[in-house]
Amino acid sequence: MTREDIAALYRQESGAVLATLIRRLGDFDLAEESVQEAFAAALDQWPREGAPDQPIAWIVQTAKHKAIDRLRRGSLYTEKLGKVAEIAEIERSVHDPVDEGQPIPDDLLRLLFTCCHPALAIETQVALALLTLGGLTTEEIARAFLLPVATLAQRLVRAKKKIRDAGIPYRIPDAHDLPERLEAVMAVVYLIFTEGHATTQGDAPIRADLCADAIRLARLLVRLFPETSETAGLLALLLLTDARRRARLDARGDVVPLDEQDRATWDRAKIDEGLTLLEGVIRGGTLGPYALQAAIAAVHGRATRAEDTAWSEIATLYGLLATVTPSPVVELNRAIAVAMAEGADQGLALLDALEARGELEDYHLLAAARADLFRRAGRLADAATSYRRALVLGGNDGERRFLERRLREVTLHGSR
Repeated sequence: MTREDIAALYRQESGAVLATLIRRLGDFDLAEESVQEAFAAALDQWPREGAPDQPIAWIVQTAKHKAIDRLRRGSLYTEKLGKVAEIAEIERSVHDPVDEGQPIPDDLLRLLFTCCHPALAIETQVALALLTLGGLTTEEIARAFLLPVATLAQRLVRAKKKIRDAGIPYRIPDAHDLPERLEAVMAVVYLIFTEGHATTQGDAPIRADLCADAIRLARLLVRLFPETSETAGLLALLLLTDARRRARLDARGDVVPLDEQDRATWDRAKIDEGLTLLEGVIRGGTLGPYALQAAIAAVHGRATRAEDTAWSEIATLYGLLATVTPSPVVELNRAIAVAMAEGADQGLALLDALEARGELEDYHLLAAARADLFRRAGRLADAATSYRRALVLGGNDGERRFLERRLREVTLHGSR
């Protein structure tokens, strides 16, 4: 197994391994450090000696040994002999069955609810869960929250300190505590999917593993909370969005915009499942933010050709979404929908107002949206300027290649 294979295994499995270790060790920091050390040991040994038959079991077992070593090296070793004995006892089994009677039969989801403790601010709950379970880096989470990396890092440090000082247990919440944590849990699942659907950094524009994890967790939420329609709305949104995944990259791995995608490659089974879920939510009454986004994705899913897309309906839905969850990113998407329905100039006017507020000043997708609308309006010099700004602000490697191609196109046509 190569170092790249191990890195991929870390991205895909570290969250689940960490969840198992925290459940077994009962100590967040100890589990996190031990998992890191276990993967470091794998990087050192596996390329030379070959990977074990059960790599994840090896990681879990090694992490448990690392935890014991850390406790033995600690200055309070004599006070922790009981803990060492407890760890040694559970170390005998790598894949212990889930305890009977627990309300959530999934380590990842159980720890997700635990991270989302009401003693923490909801933004911090979400960030902490993304860091521990979503396989996201501090930099990726900061971009998702539109925050400086240093600011988010400080929040995470304070959150861990609060958990330690307040003695907040990393345990499965009682059944009656679960509903109040549901909002944060859904936000985490959504952001895990969002990072997988369009990664913020790196050479992979899409991380299918994160998308699959988010969909699996959303399915568990629907099973756990069948009376809460918004869980079905969340699952519908993820399915309808993920259905387009195969069409979103070309053979070279470059991004294909929505209006150029081969819709024959869209996953009709996921679209049909998402539409069925959404219909059930609509029959139930009020639509929450995830259901509204699912309704937007459904408009795309029903259009067999790009030119058949009901953009005016999408603009209306984004308007409703803005009243439910006001957000500059929602306004950005509404401006794009308005541009597609009424013309590029109308969309640019909305983007001008949004840009003037400064909330998305360093958001590369705002610059990219402006560039695309300038291109559609025939203002190629302005489009080139905005494409250059989007490239300066960032994006993953696939997005950058797409923006560079568009910049070359508008520069070439503009020089004629």
